[in-house]
Amino acid sequence: MTDPKAVPPFAALRAFEAVGRLGGVRKAATALSLNHAVVSRHVSALEAWTGAALLDRTRAGGVLTDAGRRYHGRISAAIAELASATADLAPRREEGRVRVWAGGGLAARWLGPRLIAFAASNPAVDFELRPSDTPPDLPAGEAEVDIRYLVDGFAPPLGKGLKRLELARPPVIAVAGGPLAARLGGASPADLLAAPLLRDETDAQWRAWFAARGVDAPQVLTGPRLWQAHLAIAAAVEGKGVALATAFLAADELADGRLVEIAPASEPACLGAYVFTARADRWTSPPVARLRHWLQRAAADPGARHAPPAPR
Repeated sequence: MTDPKAVPPFAALRAFEAVGRLGGVRKAATALSLNHAVVSRHVSALEAWTGAALLDRTRAGGVLTDAGRRYHGRISAAIAELASATADLAPRREEGRVRVWAGGGLAARWLGPRLIAFAASNPAVDFELRPSDTPPDLPAGEAEVDIRYLVDGFAPPLGKGLKRLELARPPVIAVAGGPLAARLGGASPADLLAAPLLRDETDAQWRAWFAARGVDAPQVLTGPRLWQAHLAIAAAVEGKGVALATAFLAADELADGRLVEIAPASEPACLGAYVFTARADRWTSPPVARLRHWLQRAAADPGARHAPPAPR
């Protein structure tokens, strides 16, 4: 097809692809570094251009219509192919580049100091760490690696052309500090339903924790929303509420007593895993493979600041 009028404006296609992939206009706007009103206008322009309703605006979150889902599946593949072709054409120096996206709490509390050590021991790798609440568009070349915690039953499906490795599946514990920790010293899991719960974007992890403890959580949980784990841990240390944490995030505070476990159980609750995701065609490239193996060793001892040296 050679008629340029047969193809909608690429900005509109790119915005719609991000909305469908990320599940909402605001999330797409954040990922594209645009105002959400601009993304919304792009989608509306694409609907006017195609003459089809692509978003169901009677539902929150930017849910795609049936026509929108079919169209999204086809343009996503086309945009991914464009990105792949461009990446293959890029200078060979890009082979030494590793851009890592990660959840904000994991990036700040655990990955940061360890990846600085990785960069110091791998000076030939052009390394970059970006905290992000949403994963990158790996097929489009937005990053080489994504690392984040995925709750069992709530993890998005693995996209086409991607590979995923489970780095660790640590127990998740409820923690608190200050006077609140003293008041909840003998609390049961059910007692925490009345406590201020420090939650993230969704209640998925808290619901999984209560279910693992045999507690039926109500439809609405109470407590402030702090979208990133390091913010929740800081608030828990100050006694502002009860947070969920792992040794990857709160090892120092648990070791020195600033945080204590609330309602401990004899059986650990492993609610999800930290996963390493990359494009399948980049999986064995030297910098990505080196980082993956290095992080596997680091994850074996989450309290250590540096990974052990690689076996020779």
